[in-house]
Amino acid sequence: MLASLFGSQTAERVLIFLAAREEGYAREMARFFETDLKSVQKQLDKLETAGVLSSREVGRTRPYTFNPRYPFLSELKSLLAKALTFYPEDEREKLIMNRRRPRGRGKTL
Repeated sequence: MLASLFGSQTAERVLIFLAAREEGYAREMARFFETDLKSVQKQLDKLETAGVLSSREVGRTRPYTFNPRYPFLSELKSLLAKALTFYPEDEREKLIMNRRRPRGRGKTL
């Protein structure tokens, strides 16, 4: 939907993922969209160099978030939120559902 605006489908996916979940790392995004890890890493590096994203190191993982100092952050987030409403319902729910911890022992599905 926004691929032509952002330059590639991977860039759109990265930004939509971060708009929905606030934070994410490259392998997590590549697994979610079932795409190549290297292309996701290239887009994350490109967006970080442009100042749109920021990252930090947590052990061997590098989680990315939107850069709060980016001058057009509120406009970008509102554009991505609007685009997210046009995604299919099942994909939107998978994007928004953010389980990071394992399920408790003995807990039913």
